[in-house]
Amino acid sequence: MIDAPQGLTEDQPLTAHVAGKIRGMLISGELQPGAKLSEQQMATHFGISRNTLREVFRLLTSQNLLTYIPNRGVFVATPGEASVVDIYRVRRVIQKGAVQAATPRHPALARMKDQLARTGAARANADWRQVGTINMEFHRSMVDLCDSPRLSAGFELVLAELRLVFARFEDTAHLHEPYIALNAALFASFERGDIEAASNQLDDYLLRSERSVLAALQRARS
Repeated sequence: MIDAPQGLTEDQPLTAHVAGKIRGMLISGELQPGAKLSEQQMATHFGISRNTLREVFRLLTSQNLLTYIPNRGVFVATPGEASVVDIYRVRRVIQKGAVQAATPRHPALARMKDQLARTGAARANADWRQVGTINMEFHRSMVDLCDSPRLSAGFELVLAELRLVFARFEDTAHLHEPYIALNAALFASFERGDIEAASNQLDDYLLRSERSVLAALQRARS
């Protein structure tokens, strides 16, 4: 078995590289909450040994993205209401810092503009899974305004866990559509350099989003 997936850089350990690939699959919605992960299939998919894959699983379990159940195996995590509350607590701290760090003509702003355009196309096709994925890319780009690889890496964990929450719902249009316009308004404030307005809009955005997700979880439970 070859333990050197294509694209691996010399300064990135193999375990971290594969864990990043799996987090990407979680964020894109390819892996669903509660799904059992086959060691044989995953090891073959990434071209790694089972021992290496187990290290990856341990890392992702420590990041609350996978769950190990003795005698049953490894499963994609299913975050609940307590996780949602903590996710949004972390989002407020990191993203409000990103707003304060924003500077005109930062490369992340160009990515955010492109992501807004892509969101419009996905909405026109009623592809709400794709809308959700692009929305997460938009907010990840916002955190890149901090120019901190550590913050960006930490925020990716938050987004991956949040995506697992969204994946619990069959209909996500109502959880994504209202925020397309809110993202556009937030970006407009960044373009104007109006940091105070952007900060206030982000506060409103996160509060509204948290409440809608918690309400959806409550409805699903009942």
